[in-house]
Formats: sequence, C-alpha cells, structure tokens
Amino acid sequence: MSDVTLRISDGSSARAFVARAEGRRGAPGLILFQEAFGVNAHIRDVAGRFAGEGFVVIAPEMFHRTADPGFEAGYDDFDSVRPHMSALTPDGIEADARAAHEFLTGDAGVDPARIVAIGYCMGGRCAFLANAVLPLRAAVSYYGGGIAPALLGRAKHLHAPHLFFWGGRDTHITPEHRAAIVDALRTAKRPYVNVEMSEGGHGFFCDQRPSYHADSAAESWALTLEFLRRNLG
Repeated sequence: MSDVTLRISDGSSARAFVARAEGRRGAPGLILFQEAFGVNAHIRDVAGRFAGEGFVVIAPEMFHRTADPGFEAGYDDFDSVRPHMSALTPDGIEADARAAHEFLTGDAGVDPARIVAIGYCMGGRCAFLANAVLPLRAAVSYYGGGIAPALLGRAKHLHAPHLFFWGGRDTHITPEHRAAIVDALRTAKRPYVNVEMSEGGHGFFCDQRPSYHADSAAESWALTLEFLRRNLG
C-alpha cells in the first residue's frame, strides 16, 4: 500500500492511495471513490479489502483542488466538508476519474481491459460519472447522492452494467430521486441492478459511522463481489 501522485488534465495534481496484492499479474483494476470525508482510514481499509480479493485499487483524493493533501474530516464535521463538496464539479470528477484510469492501465500488474469503479456516498455519484466517460467493465454506487436530477442525462452514456445500493431508511436521498435514476437507465436501455437494503440508512456500509448496519454491509459486500466478478469474466 502506498501513495502516488496523479497528474490531472486541468493542470492540477492529486494524491491517491494504492492497494494491491503483491506478486499478481493481469489483475483487475478498481477505482475507489471516497465518501465526502476524505480518503480516510475507512476508505483505505476498503481498498485493502478489495486488494485482498485480487484487485489493484486506486483511491484518488477528490478534494485536491481545494484542500491540502491528506484532507480528512470527522463524520460529525460536515461543516468542514461542505465547501469542498460545493467546489467539486462534474468536469473535475471526470478528469480525476480519467487520471485514475490511466494510472491503472499503465500499471504492469493490471489487465487494462478489466477495470471497474465503485464509490460510496459522494463517491457513488463519482462512480456514475466515471461509468459515463470510461470504458469500464462494471460500476457500483452506494447511496450516491446528487445523481438525480442533475446527472440523469448521462445515463445514456454509461459504458457498463451499474449496481446501485440504497438504504431503505436513508433520509438524505429521496425515494423519488432513486426512482428517477432507475427510470433514466430503463429509458436509456442501460443494464443495471437496483438494490434496496431495507434496514440500512445512509452510510450503512461504513463501520465508522453511527448509521452502520452490519447485515446490510455484509450482504452488499457479497453482492458487490459477485457483480464485479461476473462482469469481469
């Protein structure tokens, strides 16, 4: 596990965390998009879990344009996060996704034809945008806020099957927004899987948040691995 620097097409640079199982060749690559609270201990742990499953994982710091390298905020400190989220644009997200993808395709241990993306919370929106601009094999969004209504026009551009997880008790993302995403993908005839964890709230996968729900996290993890492996071939 290590940190690398990505050069972004807009002239900025981003630190990114990389995790891999050493000694593997031809491994699938995975772009891991952070929650709003930074590439923190939880995101690094998730990266390590995916590396343990055979992926080469890169988690770019999405606030690099407005925050110092290594920025993290506590889960109870959204005030520190808000200005960086507000400054994050679709164009910036797409540029960062392309830089992360280029890192993976240039890595000798990665099969460049087998790259996927996953994101949590804010990162779920990033994974959706990444699927619209990159030749991914699959993408996964956990409770991705901000997809509807602003980004629904991008649904027709998705390259790969997309798996969505929502918490049935999520008070941040409305049922209407979730339904609008499904309607957009159905209209665009894009392949998707839509899963609601009835007992999960917003952030149910993160064991560092009060909303963590162990059963929902375990079930979604198993479904995620199966979805990725099936689409990677």
